[in-house]
Amino acid sequence: MTQRLLVIEDEPTLSRLLSYNLSSEGFEVVVADHGQIGYDTAKSQEFDLILLDLMLPGMNGIEILSKLRGEGSKTPVIILTAKNAEEEVVQGLKAGADDYITKPFGVAELLARVTAVLRRTSGGHEDREPSPEEREDAQITLGPLSIYPEKYEVTLNGEAIVLRPKEFEVLLYLARKPGVVMTRDDLMNAVWGFDYIGGQRTVDVHVSSLRKKLELDPGSVYIDSIRGVGYKLVVNKKKTVHH
Repeated sequence: MTQRLLVIEDEPTLSRLLSYNLSSEGFEVVVADHGQIGYDTAKSQEFDLILLDLMLPGMNGIEILSKLRGEGSKTPVIILTAKNAEEEVVQGLKAGADDYITKPFGVAELLARVTAVLRRTSGGHEDREPSPEEREDAQITLGPLSIYPEKYEVTLNGEAIVLRPKEFEVLLYLARKPGVVMTRDDLMNAVWGFDYIGGQRTVDVHVSSLRKKLELDPGSVYIDSIRGVGYKLVVNKKKTVHH
């Protein structure tokens, strides 16, 4: 089945270039040149991937991405950012982007990133048999922290914590081995895949965001940094009571 891509980009030359090259690779491409139109199209139609510019008229890319993720959309998104716009990248990743590509970019890099994201996220997830590990952890309980992998839900002391899909996957990976240090490469490979082209900054952004969301009870559950190595999830199942 032909994979459908939505390109939300208002610069005519770039949108034509994207459409031409992606169509040449066999993708069905839909183009929207306005933020609101792009958002409405993403909501009303099914796509395998969205290429999303951040600077758009009507509704910017961060707003579009945040609304889609807030409404439960798991369609993978690659954001298009300007050179040296690290803050934009950080905002996009926090809002739920799966990857980013910096302008100007070559056709080879574009196709490599699109192919890598589609390989990680499309097909298979709903049809395949769950692994033994996945069957065992219909719920993971670590002290006050409860994780429900099948529902993508997390509670801390009974209070729901809203996580982006990649934040959830990072937490789940750490929670499967609490107290064990996971390197950035471990997290990168487990959550984004071995063929992910982005840098380790992506992992740090998601861990930083997770830490803030776990501050409901920082004495019980927190993510510890091991300098030069990686991260581990620390869970104090019993708080010390002072008399």
